Amino acid sequence: MTTSTWKVGALADAGGLTVRTLHHWDTIGLLRPSQRTPGGHREYTEDDVVRLYQVLALRNLGLDLESIAVCLDSGVDPARVVRDHLAGVEASIAALEGLRHTLRRLDGELTAEREPTVAALFDALRATGASGTEGDTVLRRHLDPDQLQALRAHGSSLGPLTHYLLDVEWPELYRRAERLRTAGVAPGDRRVRRLVARMDELSTLFTGGDREISSGVRAAWRADPAALSGDPAAPADGWQDLTAYLDRARTADDQP
Repeated sequence: MTTSTWKVGALADAGGLTVRTLHHWDTIGLLRPSQRTPGGHREYTEDDVVRLYQVLALRNLGLDLESIAVCLDSGVDPARVVRDHLAGVEASIAALEGLRHTLRRLDGELTAEREPTVAALFDALRATGASGTEGDTVLRRHLDPDQLQALRAHGSSLGPLTHYLLDVEWPELYRRAERLRTAGVAPGDRRVRRLVARMDELSTLFTGGDREISSGVRAAWRADPAALSGDPAAPADGWQDLTAYLDRARTADDQP
């Protein structure tokens, strides 16, 4: 059975790209051809075409090339971002419907000059997000209401990227940093500095560059990493060691 392959020019035309772009993606390891001709020319297989589709799908959602590489190399299905986004939208709609129902009931009781029941008031508090997740509770200890609102607004503005950045790329960056730390790599090593730079870039996306918000979020992570990560097994001591390592990397001189 003959397997179809594509030369770089044909694949570039099919994907609406330039040959130079595919050459660049090969160089950085984002999309490498699985085969080469005897003369050394690139040949892309059907698996490579599938990865090209995934790269383009994620790029159209706004992810940068480094984030796309992390997502794909972590084995994440790009279709998941659409499903997750849809689920989030539907959950938001359901929450708003619940809030509308609750507020209508409260409005009716107040209009009739009846004092709302305690149960109705607690329903309203839950519907407006006053009683959030355990992570929200930890954040409220370190951020004021305006800062919390700003943090949520920045996250919401990223749309479907939020899932990939928070649940895929960011944890992977920390896992890589922890592997380097436990291997005894110096904080000033370029590999560590590069990871820290990307972490700080993501932090800026979610905090809008507000140093006080960023400081508050870091304090919340230090105080209760299990609640913030959603992983009850996350050890506080291990997190303290890693954050100290990353802080040293931010101020260390580059080392080979």
